[in-house]
Amino acid sequence: QVQLVESGGGLVQAGGSLRLSCAASGDTFSKYVMGWFRQAPGKEREFVVAISWTGGSLYYADSVKGRFTISRDNAKNTVYLQMNSLKPEDTAVYYCAADRGWSVEVTRYKYWGQGTQVTVSS
Repeated sequence: QVQLVESGGGLVQAGGSLRLSCAASGDTFSKYVMGWFRQAPGKEREFVVAISWTGGSLYYADSVKGRFTISRDNAKNTVYLQMNSLKPEDTAVYYCAADRGWSVEVTRYKYWGQGTQVTVSS
């Protein structure tokens, strides 16, 4: 099992930046594909980006492509989400998730963090 703890959320003005971190513990981090998802009020949780076990493969949702960057440091058991050019529609609770297999589907990820709130003001 792997435990995940997100940090780095907050309030930012439109056009600003935030970096989210997700620290993993409890198992070998490099065994896991890592994903970031988000859930806005009244909406379903949606995929944002995924990174493969060694970071060699990335997949971004169209809505964040060119603005968000995922990375991972397997030595630090941490995955990051750099968010630039933030928009009010990026406001959501952001979750990191882990699974042994590659997927962009919410339902395929077995392990989840508690989430961190990101609010972008206009």
